[in-house]
Amino acid sequence: MCLVHIKQEIDMTIAITGATGQLGRLVIAQLKHKLPAAQIVALARDTTKAADLGVTVREADYGRPDTLEKALAGVDKLLLISSSEVGQRAVQHRNVIAAAKRAGVKQIIYTSLLHADRSPLSLADEHRQTEAELKASGVPHTILRNGWYTENYTGSIGGALQGGAFIGSAGDGRISSAPRADFAAAAVAVLTSEGHAGKVYELAGDDAYTLTELAAEVSKQTGRQIPYKNLSQADYAAALAGFGLPAPLADAIAGWDVGASQGALFDDGRQLSVLLGQPTTPLSTAVADALKA
Repeated sequence: MCLVHIKQEIDMTIAITGATGQLGRLVIAQLKHKLPAAQIVALARDTTKAADLGVTVREADYGRPDTLEKALAGVDKLLLISSSEVGQRAVQHRNVIAAAKRAGVKQIIYTSLLHADRSPLSLADEHRQTEAELKASGVPHTILRNGWYTENYTGSIGGALQGGAFIGSAGDGRISSAPRADFAAAAVAVLTSEGHAGKVYELAGDDAYTLTELAAEVSKQTGRQIPYKNLSQADYAAALAGFGLPAPLADAIAGWDVGASQGALFDDGRQLSVLLGQPTTPLSTAVADALKA
């Protein structure tokens, strides 16, 4: 029995959509430590951007169904990383799921949103639709409801240092984030082991923090006093638009921060660290990494 299980693992072919994105690249890099590169398939809209990944590359465009079934031929497990095109994702994901079913993919692992079934975030609706599509498809699947990436906030450290403060609309909401690399490792754990079909995992960092605490950590590590200034949703959106963000995106980000103030980004179930087999990366480490970058 053990030998059969090992052979199944060796024979397994895994494909990753959105392979050239930030999460996709991390997943592939970690998968290469688990499987031969020939058994990993990077699916990308622009294959030239995937040439440096060191694995098999196939063209796959969420919005072009004609590319998908061919790209998924011979694939055992598919990591469906959610599209970055908000507003088009439900249709794009439906295209991939339908193609995977036709191609005979044995399991789909999907990156959803933390507490997607009840989240107040505007992002949640398309994730709920995709989760419903997966259920209706009949294809065995696993849902990874990813919480916020710590980089969503540490990416603003440079601007905060320049401007002298963090700004946002999250109030005292607690944020259970983890770096992308932790979420990538969880995806790899599910892709390379059995027993996850039919499971829904709420994935979040072990330790939650407020943006005031994030600002305090940055202050501690830089030796500067960088406070957090809480703004109304409208004022934060206006500030983001003033930094050059398109108005719809600025409004969305401010709305997500308000959701954080309402607990939308908090989870204390520690399912992410269980999948990792170790604690998630602490905020202090994430801040230190961001300051080195």
